[in-house]
Amino acid sequence: MRVFITGATGFIGRALTLRLLGGGHEVSAWVRDESRARNLLGAGVRLAAAPGGAPALAQEIARSDAVINLAGEPVLGGRWNSARKEALRQSRIELTASIADTISRSPTRPSVLISASAVGYYGDRGDELLDERSAPGDDFLARLCREWEEAAQRAEQLGVRVFIPRIGIVLGLEGGALARMLAPFQLGAGGPIGSGRQWMAWIHLFDLVDVIAAALEDERYRGAAVAAAPWPVTNRDFARALGGILHRPSFVPVPAPALRAMFGEGAAVLIGGQRAMPARLAEWGFRWRFEKIEDALRHLLAENNPVIGALDANSPKPENPHGSNYLETRRPNYLLRHTMRVNAPLAEAFAFFSQPRNLGVMTPADMRFQITSLAPAEMARGTCIEYKLRVGPLPLSWRTLIEAWEPERLFVDFQEQGPYRCWWHEHHFQPDGAATLMEDRVYFAPPLGAVGAAAGRLFVIPALRRIFRFRAQAVQLRFRT
Repeated sequence: MRVFITGATGFIGRALTLRLLGGGHEVSAWVRDESRARNLLGAGVRLAAAPGGAPALAQEIARSDAVINLAGEPVLGGRWNSARKEALRQSRIELTASIADTISRSPTRPSVLISASAVGYYGDRGDELLDERSAPGDDFLARLCREWEEAAQRAEQLGVRVFIPRIGIVLGLEGGALARMLAPFQLGAGGPIGSGRQWMAWIHLFDLVDVIAAALEDERYRGAAVAAAPWPVTNRDFARALGGILHRPSFVPVPAPALRAMFGEGAAVLIGGQRAMPARLAEWGFRWRFEKIEDALRHLLAENNPVIGALDANSPKPENPHGSNYLETRRPNYLLRHTMRVNAPLAEAFAFFSQPRNLGVMTPADMRFQITSLAPAEMARGTCIEYKLRVGPLPLSWRTLIEAWEPERLFVDFQEQGPYRCWWHEHHFQPDGAATLMEDRVYFAPPLGAVGAAAGRLFVIPALRRIFRFRAQAVQLRFRT
């Protein structure tokens, strides 16, 4: 299908784009900044520039078989004053209404409109068990969701099937609630929010994109449905599970008054909750990958970790087919090894990993990866690629050189200029039946000698684990592993 997405560069949108490309769909994205979007979404996505306004929107909708509307300002992006509330309304209701109006005027119409909503539709309902038959709430967020859904449902009158997932708290590595909570928990200072008794209707990011992908083609997906796992948890139980996965204490509470001081009325999103159950998804036979909170957190935070250790006599020797002296002049002292099974034939897997534009797809968004040199049409030994990124608040420039290039077996690049004293990265490929085993071996040394070694243990190695874990999960989405 030809699928048009708003909000494609966001937390959910990036994952969904990978999932749809892996499913053979043609994806176009409505973006404000084409350069940034290309780095985030990779080479396989058609970009439509939002500054083109209504004519550009009409053109994309007319050529699409399906429209997925995920755009919207973050609910917890700041204190809820009148200006903030208006921004939340405009980014959701007005854009959704504009999409419905454009569909009404289009000479050809999509077969389905999937437009996001949230379990905030129900308001804070304590321990009440909620599903799609439950009445809406009456606070600001509930009214916002109700109007948001009504704007999307206008397309139903035009003969377009409309599906509205009422999305729970989405758990993923790159954004959402988990990204906000992770740092204090990793420092041993995490704990429940407010009383901890509020219910969390949550969903793993992989399950959410599977719900949306299923709705593209399954005619039963119509109207509103709770998009959450079948086992909601209290916030206290969530904190306990997160602390357990990280092997950290989880008893330091976040006081409700502090949240109200920070977010004003918006603190209700954190202090309140919904015990929402996905009755319609269960009725339709949807199969969750992650039903229990412990399984979801384990996949996100404890699986797919690279093995990082000091180089010793038992470490594999670097592959250096052309006799480069790089490793002699910049001696590494660590080795990172990371293996993943890619659910694709060898030629397809090699092509994906060796495409420079896909580096950004496999990099967390907060690192702001951007290729600054002209991307080569073909890779070969001697190819040079320049890019920039951020590590925390630090902007970094990097120039990498391809040292070895053996298609469908190996390629090697090293850092010619950048933050590391040594960075020699080998990409090994071998067939595994109809799939491919891909192993990264990175021989590296942090800068600044003894000081760099201490910083490496505290900051560099945890950052590398996070990057390679994210990379593995991006590949799982792209190749439907």
